[in-house]
Amino acid sequence: MTPRTIESERPAIKALPEPPDLPAPLPEPAVEDIRLETVLAALSDPLRLRIVRKLLLESEKFDHTCGWFGLDRPKSSLTHHFKALREAGITRQRQYGLERRSHVRIADLDARFPGLLELVADWTPPER
Repeated sequence: MTPRTIESERPAIKALPEPPDLPAPLPEPAVEDIRLETVLAALSDPLRLRIVRKLLLESEKFDHTCGWFGLDRPKSSLTHHFKALREAGITRQRQYGLERRSHVRIADLDARFPGLLELVADWTPPER
């Protein structure tokens, strides 16, 4: 494996602007309470790592429903994974009527753990 040395070869993280009039976020840790070991534990699950990477690289709008990810998992399983990401401080979720939408807390995670999200974006998922 050859290490990457040219910054332009890295995948570009999409940080979309926050639209006005968003619903309040669901409960989540404050920036100063986000713990590295909790973040790493949440990202140790390949499905959650894939979710975060997709949000970082492929976001089409500010936040997304779990259906946007195209994951073939029961809703209860997906709810668990999205809750784990939110409670770790990785994603922010908002309730829009009956659906929850998620986005990565890019600025918060960059402030706490510079370079972490670039590693997630640079990760190559295994072939299925």
